[in-house]
Amino acid sequence: MFIGHYGVALAAKRPAPRVSLGMLIIAAQLVDLVWPILLLLGIERVSIVPSDNPFLRLSFDFYPWSHSLVTTVLWAVLVGGAYGAARRDRAAGVVVGLLVVSHWVLDWITHVPDLPLYPGGPRVGLGLWNSVAGTMIVETLVFLAGLTIYARTTRAVDRTGRWALWAFVGFLALVHVANASSPPPPSETAVAWASLSAWLIPLFGWWVDRHRTAQPA
Repeated sequence: MFIGHYGVALAAKRPAPRVSLGMLIIAAQLVDLVWPILLLLGIERVSIVPSDNPFLRLSFDFYPWSHSLVTTVLWAVLVGGAYGAARRDRAAGVVVGLLVVSHWVLDWITHVPDLPLYPGGPRVGLGLWNSVAGTMIVETLVFLAGLTIYARTTRAVDRTGRWALWAFVGFLALVHVANASSPPPPSETAVAWASLSAWLIPLFGWWVDRHRTAQPA
């Protein structure tokens, strides 16, 4: 899943209005942000396989440290606990931690059975990726639901706050479509370097959020 994770991050602004959208995105995408680093270090492995389905062109051969359920929960406790302690806001820390776990849940829905429950453990996945149309529809609906919640939870404080949100939405929509229509990646290393660019998206979200403020509940 791609754009659906950002939908969950946007929706989390309601229960955690004082947490920056940038931080919410980092939490929702944390395991995917860590993954390319582990690939480049040779700790985890991915391979390219021929397929007419754009969502099945990567074989996630070994990624238990970023994407197993147990390690995802550990990431959640670590990051959520650290954020809550640093901000002295336990409730915000809980939301951040739950966002980290939400990534695994959404991946479990979309992935074919390649997500380990724990390092060396059985692999699971409901396989929504087997349907390109189904994946696009479900991800879009999740994203639109999150966007609606965010738009109702916040308001622009200046002109930038109005157009920046829609620029953010447009950018993610373009990437969403590109993921379903682009040719296969040229190499596993290219996959890792391209995936590292996802670190720029939380910065985009942080900038959007700076020009918006939470509405009174």
